[in-house]
Amino acid sequence: ISDTDQWKALQAHVGAIHKTHLRDLMADADRCKAMTAEFEGIYLDYARQQATTETIDKLFKLAEAAKLKEKIEKMFNGDKINSTENRSVLHVALRAPRDAVIHSDGVNVVPEVWAVIDKIKQFSETFRSGSWVGATGKPLTNVVSVGIGGSFLGPLFVHTALQTDPQAAESAKGRQLRFLANVDPVDVARSIKDLDPETTLVVIVSKTFTTAETMLNARTIKEWIVSSLGPQAVSKHMIAVSTNLKLVKEFGIDPNNAFGFWDWVGGRYSVCSAVGVLPLSLQYGFPIVQKFLEGASSIDNHFRTSSFEKNLPVLLGLLSVWNVSFLAYPARAILPYSQALEKLAPHIQQLSMESNGKGVSIDGVRLPYEAGEIDFGEPGTNGQHSFYQLIHQGRVIPCDFIGVIKSQQPVYLKGETVSNHDELMSNFFAQPDALAYGKTPEQLRSENVSENLIPHKTFQGNRPSLSFLLSSLSAYEIGQLLAIYEHRIAVQGFIWGINSFDQWGVELGKSLASQVRKQLHASRMEGKPVEGFNPSSASLLARY
Repeated sequence: ISDTDQWKALQAHVGAIHKTHLRDLMADADRCKAMTAEFEGIYLDYARQQATTETIDKLFKLAEAAKLKEKIEKMFNGDKINSTENRSVLHVALRAPRDAVIHSDGVNVVPEVWAVIDKIKQFSETFRSGSWVGATGKPLTNVVSVGIGGSFLGPLFVHTALQTDPQAAESAKGRQLRFLANVDPVDVARSIKDLDPETTLVVIVSKTFTTAETMLNARTIKEWIVSSLGPQAVSKHMIAVSTNLKLVKEFGIDPNNAFGFWDWVGGRYSVCSAVGVLPLSLQYGFPIVQKFLEGASSIDNHFRTSSFEKNLPVLLGLLSVWNVSFLAYPARAILPYSQALEKLAPHIQQLSMESNGKGVSIDGVRLPYEAGEIDFGEPGTNGQHSFYQLIHQGRVIPCDFIGVIKSQQPVYLKGETVSNHDELMSNFFAQPDALAYGKTPEQLRSENVSENLIPHKTFQGNRPSLSFLLSSLSAYEIGQLLAIYEHRIAVQGFIWGINSFDQWGVELGKSLASQVRKQLHASRMEGKPVEGFNPSSASLLARY
């Protein structure tokens, strides 16, 4: 893509943008109005990007050169766009309406998806009604979901966002959902603290039922159940999300209580499969989770059918490419002004960095430009008291501000100037302007700031951000937000010409860990010395 005239035109255009300042760009009312888009009550304002309407036009031309429309269509049509693993990429099928037709290998996968959804719906109703009981005849009210990476970050994000939604909270009364991911035994201790095995159901999430960390955690939790309730309790207290029914059965779980998913779903894109839908339905009931799926589906449809000028994921993806590859900003801060979204940034971190953290093109050629970005974030206003100092006066980091009009938990104290939510949102509106406009030495002098402090109190401004405003934060909007980020990341990958759907970078560390595991076993059990490692690793291992 970097050899195209469209890419070169953007490179040539960077000089013109460097001559502008957001202070001046923001004075243009027509530009500000043009740099907005809206879909179903989600309002995007990207006027504070270091871009003009000409930049946006050039980005649309780049999208055309990269065959973006065609690539999006190929994804929805089930073409094997994950070429290194020879797989379709069909997380959109997980939330497609029942009558939709989406093919993989010539087979419509939607009926298979709905067969699993119907099974989850039925199981969760049986479970929540109290007619599914444990080994001692008691109904189960606690769920521990065991899985790592995509089997944990996505579902945890949705769970955290739903916890304070009034309707979801009402449905979850008297229940607990916890996640166990890390193989660190401390995480096991935390996830079962104060839980009684008698009233706990454990969901083991592993497609192959071989993931090292997850299966060690599964055996550890199984031991916790068996030591308290006996071996026959396993089938009453453990279920699985897996496709390996043979290993599920050998583990002691009834294969009828295994919920499948498909190899056309990548782990980090799997929250809308049984991976997320099962534990979330057990906690909140299927009707709430269905709303979440419908929200994601609404964005899928918008992404596939809307013109690029109005297409939220496309606009966002193109702006990210502009920031990373042309303006050379390597990071992005995700700043939701909503405590309910506190687990959004960790999920997007995996979604983005595992998808687009690639150094070669889809054809295996070393990239002559930077791709991928470093994602991090924290809810406002907490982040303001943490890392905003660097964002305001240190490195330039483009920011995503996410605000919600209607609070999940409104509070208004008598005698206060504004409600608690308005106090939060005052910061949401102020911060992007502080970043864009900054504060000049002249302004500081007019405020009689002493000369020696002026350099320290000057804000250069001209720091890009964009703002999302959501009407509210219910299950539906949470689904929409998830899908916006999923598709935005795909757009970036499609433009960069990389495979956003494989993750070979996670393999090497895993294979080296198996050598270490063998050494630890030999040293602990047979007293064997540390051998076959470099001097640094050998001395660290010996000390351990």
